[in-house]
Amino acid sequence: AATQFTILGMYFFIMIKMYQSMNGGGKNDTGKLARNAYNPETSVSFNDIEGIDKAKYEVMEMVDSLRNPTKYAILGARAPKGCLLCGPPGTGKTMLAKAVATSAVVPLLYCSGSDFVEMYVGRGAARVRRTFEKASKLAPCIVFIDELDALGKKRNPDLDNFLGRGPNDEQEQTLNQLLACKD
Repeated sequence: AATQFTILGMYFFIMIKMYQSMNGGGKNDTGKLARNAYNPETSVSFNDIEGIDKAKYEVMEMVDSLRNPTKYAILGARAPKGCLLCGPPGTGKTMLAKAVATSAVVPLLYCSGSDFVEMYVGRGAARVRRTFEKASKLAPCIVFIDELDALGKKRNPDLDNFLGRGPNDEQEQTLNQLLACKD
């Protein structure tokens, strides 16, 4: 009897864990607020970044336009609404984003593109909406989405129909929701 109860208990434990993972695993914290953004000892500044001087100066100019918008408004320029940092892993993109948030004195919401990828239709788009709702409550803030290529794919309608994926693919909906929220 003890063996049967043990096996039955393990079965229910596995079923509960599977049910939780189907419901997102209780992870509704897609956009995580970066810690230690305001602590001078642990925060990242532009002085800590070496080796990518050209990108660093471009981003520093963007921070200056965020801090002094009137200086640029005289020339008819506006502060950018977004910035795309691209490059191979380990080149300092995340560190640049942290330095921008520290020098602009705004919170940094960090999330990964793979956080939005979900097996069930509509879940990824809902996570994107929750992240941008959190960002609007913290406004002004910086939303840093790492590994954005996890959402994108080559759009090929013939291949999609062959593989059984229709035009309402989950990745497609998530990417469209991300673009709509960014707009």
